Amino acid sequence: MPGRAQKQQSWSNPERVRGVRNTALASFFLGWAPILGKLAYGQGVTPFTLAAARTLVAVILLWVGYGLFWRAYLRVTWRELAGCIAVGAVNGIGSLLYYSGLSRLDASLASFLNTLYLLWVVLFLTASGQPVRLLTLARLALAMGGVYLLTGTGVEKPDWLGAMLMMASAATYGWHLVMGQWVLADVPSRTATPYILTAMAVTVGIARVLQRVALETISLAGWGAVVVLGITTALSRILMFAGLQRLGGIEAALVSLLELLIALGLAFFLLGERLTLLQWIGGGVLVISIFLGEWEEDVKGAAG
Repeated sequence: MPGRAQKQQSWSNPERVRGVRNTALASFFLGWAPILGKLAYGQGVTPFTLAAARTLVAVILLWVGYGLFWRAYLRVTWRELAGCIAVGAVNGIGSLLYYSGLSRLDASLASFLNTLYLLWVVLFLTASGQPVRLLTLARLALAMGGVYLLTGTGVEKPDWLGAMLMMASAATYGWHLVMGQWVLADVPSRTATPYILTAMAVTVGIARVLQRVALETISLAGWGAVVVLGITTALSRILMFAGLQRLGGIEAALVSLLELLIALGLAFFLLGERLTLLQWIGGGVLVISIFLGEWEEDVKGAAG
């Protein structure tokens, strides 16, 4: 009974409600990422160019908006700035992994594999000297089984490199959420967002320059997809960090699973993608392994 009363009280907390709302809206915009990425690839955009260009668009939009309306939020100490740069650099590396993996996988399959970030969040947050529970091992086994069904039972030959890139991206995104939770404990989300995204843009920009490859020819439709992706990136980051500051890493990651539903629906209707029955089962197993984390948290609380 006390647990139920506490949960009801938490839902009456306006800050928590705002956090859930912001994270859900961020997930809606994030759900468009694999779809817009696929549309850009179809117009000749390469993964590193896409990652760099869409982040640059997002950064320009953010700084123009902050310069016009939120200039007071730009004050930051050097220590706070260092934390924002670290979060942005990790997110930038994850972005390169994500769009490289997306170029080799269907958007629906990539979206399922990307949900592994929640499992990584739990593992990172429980890695500080706490014992590994049987439930944690069971969740890892379920997750790996789900990944195998998703990648190895499709109609086409499985692309294991693409799957590994997407799983690595999920790990960096999970670590970025954990780091963001720590940084946002000291820095308001509105202050942190432009600096984090700028560090992200610098990271992916350097990676694109180091390729030493001339910019590919991109059609007008390709640039349109890049610009729209940049807009959704800016909006999702503002909302995500605002939600993360109010909810914490694990709960924000749970609410972010809405991104999977958005991406699957868009891939079905806009890209015509289909999964086999075994792949749907694998995706279900993967989602179950993630949702078991909520019960694992209850077990930890009871044990403590």
